[in-house]
Amino acid sequence: MRNNTVIKAVKETISYNKKLTIILVLTVVGSITAGLIPPLVLEKIINTLTNQSELSLMAIILYFAILSLSGFLDAGKESLITVFGQKVTHHIRSIMCRKLKNLPADYYTRQDTGTTVSRFVGDVDTVETLFTSGIISMIADACRIFSILAIIFIKSPGLGILMLLVLPLLYLLTRSFQKRMLAAQLDNRQAVGRANNHIPDTIRSIRTLHNLKKEKYMEERYDIYIQEGFNAVNRSNFYDAIYSPIIITVSTILVAIMMTLSARGGWLMTFFGMSVGTAVAVISYVGKIFEPLESIGMEIQNIQSAAAGVRRINSFLNEKEKSIITNTSNIQIDDIPAIRLNNLHFGYETNKEILRGLTLNVNSGEHITLIGRTGAGKSTVFKLLLGLYEPWNGTVDIYGKKASSIQETEKRKLFGYVEQTFHAVPGSILDQITLGDTTFTKEHAKKALQTVGLWDTITKFSDGLDTPYQESLFSKGQIQLLSIARAIVSNPKILLLDEITANLDSDTEQRILEALQAASLNRTMLSISHRLYEYSGGKCITIS
Repeated sequence: MRNNTVIKAVKETISYNKKLTIILVLTVVGSITAGLIPPLVLEKIINTLTNQSELSLMAIILYFAILSLSGFLDAGKESLITVFGQKVTHHIRSIMCRKLKNLPADYYTRQDTGTTVSRFVGDVDTVETLFTSGIISMIADACRIFSILAIIFIKSPGLGILMLLVLPLLYLLTRSFQKRMLAAQLDNRQAVGRANNHIPDTIRSIRTLHNLKKEKYMEERYDIYIQEGFNAVNRSNFYDAIYSPIIITVSTILVAIMMTLSARGGWLMTFFGMSVGTAVAVISYVGKIFEPLESIGMEIQNIQSAAAGVRRINSFLNEKEKSIITNTSNIQIDDIPAIRLNNLHFGYETNKEILRGLTLNVNSGEHITLIGRTGAGKSTVFKLLLGLYEPWNGTVDIYGKKASSIQETEKRKLFGYVEQTFHAVPGSILDQITLGDTTFTKEHAKKALQTVGLWDTITKFSDGLDTPYQESLFSKGQIQLLSIARAIVSNPKILLLDEITANLDSDTEQRILEALQAASLNRTMLSISHRLYEYSGGKCITIS
């Protein structure tokens, strides 16, 4: 995938939302224009009064109407920018979700869950900031600054030159203050994080601290973190407090210089001079120019932050996808081993091989149990059978087809996988069995539950299969039975059992084994357990 995902998402969002885009552009232009008009109207009003001419009521109404329109357009602009940014980020998240389901399992081995979540949440949120407080806002603010400068030059060329000389210095000052405030805020967050971590660490180690008489030390460390946060907040407040007075002072000095020089007469009066109304208008414009100047500094900071987020999003979208062959829908099972592993070599890390030359044939209807020490690769065999990983060397075939090439839609018809831990999904009891797959009806779920002996329990609930799932509704053994029902609802040809009787008492284990005998009827079964093969009538193979 090319590295222009965000640009592509913006173009597609514009294409899908042409009316919104046109309204947004018109609102931005209108907001800038409406913000420039009130001082000009005020200029005419004051000049009319100073000339002792009659002031019309319409001029006053027009002034306040334009002020209201300017505020309305500003609010509309911010709202539309937010909506547009949300549409872009929604589109990006949709692209990322489609990518997520096409990633191979080794991606999740290399990347922890928190890193992936941060891509979907934090990094995509920075892209939204790119629009709400970034590119569009910065363009609007830059246009506002240039428009105000143009009007000031027309009204007072001298003041315009002064503004051109001062604005770069004020921009550098603004950026310096913003960077210092940001650094102070980051220091405060780090200090708060250390303080928050310090409390549970202290509680966990309280016995050791008492024995070693280190309570005072932990108290002092906590005080240090609190003080660091306090100092950081003070720095941020200090920069925030002195910035506005500096800007007000500079604007006042500029106006004072203009007034002083224009009062000297001669060419200076021509260069700086203006009517009373014009002076009021120019003073208003001088005040207006500093607000977008301050905003541009923060918008540049947001754009830089968003650029880092865009790079991380593109890195995610450039991850290698699993290869899927689409011509595997008709898998033949006659006279072909259900499972064939031939000279299999595999490991999760390049320098650490787990499976070394494993060869195994499992015929249709056969029951096999894998045993071996922890870490020998028993569960890894299951992951290879499910096509979640590609072997380093050797082959993994399911009914003669390469395991990793089987389509996702076919896998559930082939495999029923029961893990040690039941992973619930949001929804009803029916959803726990069907996983939201509408091809499975309540009758399918009922048959699966009857097979494992759990149907009578479900009928006792007032809403039956539609009862919202809660772990407290079932015992540990019943939850495992629910897991088996989920595995067999699709009537799979192969049943994979990953130590599902581990950590169960003997009575519960016996009930699970009886359910498995019914569930494994006329199915190929491969299990990981040190006892299950004794009940299944199968044979045992050691993985070392």
